Amino acid sequence: MTNNYKFLNNINFPDDVRKLSQSDIKVLADEVRKELIDVVSETGGHLGAGLGVVELTVVLHYIFNTPHDKLIWDVGHQTYPHKILTGRKNKIRTLRKGQGLSGFTKRSESEYDPFGAAHSSTSISSALGIAVANKLSNKSSNIIAVIGDGAISAGMAYEAMNNAGASKTKMIVVLNDNDMSIAKPVGAMRKYLAKILSGKIYFSFRETFKLIISAFSKRFKNKAGKAEDFLRSAVTGGTLFNSMGFYYIGPIDGHDIDTMVSVFNNAKDIDYDGPILIHVKTEKGKGYTFAEKSEDKFHGVSKFNIKTGEQLKSISKIPSYTKVFANSLIKHAEKDSKVVGITAAMPSGTGMDLFGKKFPDRMFDVGIAEQHAVTFAAGMATEGYKPYAAIYSTFLQRAYDQVVHDVAIQSLPVRFAVDRAGLVGADGPTHAGSFDITYLSTLPNFVVMAASDEAELVRMINTSMDINDRPSAFRYPRGNGVGVQLPEITEKIELGKAKIIKEGKKVAILNFGARLQECILASKNLKKKGIDITIIDARFAKPLDENLIWQIATEHEVLITIEEGSIGGFGSHVSQFLSEKNLLDSNLKFRSMILPDRFIDHDKPELMYKFANLDSIGIENKILDTLNSKVLIKKSN
Repeated sequence: MTNNYKFLNNINFPDDVRKLSQSDIKVLADEVRKELIDVVSETGGHLGAGLGVVELTVVLHYIFNTPHDKLIWDVGHQTYPHKILTGRKNKIRTLRKGQGLSGFTKRSESEYDPFGAAHSSTSISSALGIAVANKLSNKSSNIIAVIGDGAISAGMAYEAMNNAGASKTKMIVVLNDNDMSIAKPVGAMRKYLAKILSGKIYFSFRETFKLIISAFSKRFKNKAGKAEDFLRSAVTGGTLFNSMGFYYIGPIDGHDIDTMVSVFNNAKDIDYDGPILIHVKTEKGKGYTFAEKSEDKFHGVSKFNIKTGEQLKSISKIPSYTKVFANSLIKHAEKDSKVVGITAAMPSGTGMDLFGKKFPDRMFDVGIAEQHAVTFAAGMATEGYKPYAAIYSTFLQRAYDQVVHDVAIQSLPVRFAVDRAGLVGADGPTHAGSFDITYLSTLPNFVVMAASDEAELVRMINTSMDINDRPSAFRYPRGNGVGVQLPEITEKIELGKAKIIKEGKKVAILNFGARLQECILASKNLKKKGIDITIIDARFAKPLDENLIWQIATEHEVLITIEEGSIGGFGSHVSQFLSEKNLLDSNLKFRSMILPDRFIDHDKPELMYKFANLDSIGIENKILDTLNSKVLIKKSN
């Protein structure tokens, strides 16, 4: 810690927070906010969400006896202040770095993280599970789940509330309402929360009744509570949360420490056999002018200058894969009015914000609801539209049942733009696109493509436009392309047709995806050792280019497949084909290079691929080893 704080320097765990006076924790909150800004300016990461919950975080640890009381955060973007207060203050500058702290809650990192969370809308379900388990074990700990207004729009949150309301199990759900998730939240829930906030008459009547109730003896409190419920219904028409079985409190100011201390104390001590929902109104980016004024409230940032707010981003003239996708789709949409774009609360991350600016009536942000997004796209496809569902690989996993039943079985031409394919760096294993090749290419009626560079991505988008009898997917990595010239939108690929990059002898590499440049580099180094290899860009995991695979399998001693995915993907399909054709019984040495069978911790992407042996040195060593060479290349640390 570089700053000399009045209180924070001596705060190591929440027990230290609970030793302070109520006035002191207001100063502590200011210090946590200052430290958070200072830290993220050095490390980059998620800033706005954490700034919005500084006071809430301090109060929750002040009132509740964590870690005995379980505090569960949704997503994890908002947990940096929580980490500062829970024994990780001195490591906070290792955030999202190799061997450092995770950017999300992580059970193996701290006892103060009772449930890991990087995807959204899981907090109420997991909290209810913990609460019911404690009830069965006669444990008395409080269970608190903090969920954002964007996350509560997801179907899983509704399912959890429905179950929690009927379970008669005490737990506290804190709805952090900042009118922002990553982008502006969408849908009826946002409008509903806004309606509650505008109902000031309800809040004033409620405060009046609280005073009345406090004057009653215990034997009259139940009747007073019923009168309050009647008033609540009379003034607001009831609340969604009450109708689902929750005792609703709020909305309250999430930056007013005195109010929150009072409310959470009461919620902790209240004799109520059921779930309680406390609606807290916060401001994302609170306390840092540049974050408050930013369109995304500084959600995810690179290193930045605290005084100017300027982010220190590397400047590249090479466009990102995401931008190439968005611009190509816009060009197609200009020519074809049936092209529509769909995103699940990630318009800027997927490039759908660019598409939406051009075609506001043809871009649909459905909120944090990937399952709905996929079936919504399927519905549009039945009416002759060409839906492009742009979803990160890791988030598409959440909608796999819908991909199978609502898209694949019905052979509907939904186009999946699978962004963030492969290893993604600082966000770690929860956000890695490791499994989409496997879980998509195993499905009948699917076309599965992977771009080796940004030009191939354009060709795949172009090709997908004409796939009208079945679903298709094209995957591409995070970050910038390799700097090749982009083709016109008329240039397409024959379905299932691979591309020969270079021809050699003895060894053939069949690459699927963005490891192609590493294959080329490995080839150049091996040529110096007298090993000239064939390189093929497979392009398709499904359908396979069976003719070309047959040819290279019969003409080479070694065949190696390479992909940025798990076991069961492209290499498995090639192996199955070779086995069926009895080619594995010949003298062919077949190897498949895939991601290792473990979750890879966050680090720089190049180091993660080095660990996975999917860099050029790993490829060279695999080839030398397969050729039974004893001369392996040592990796530098």
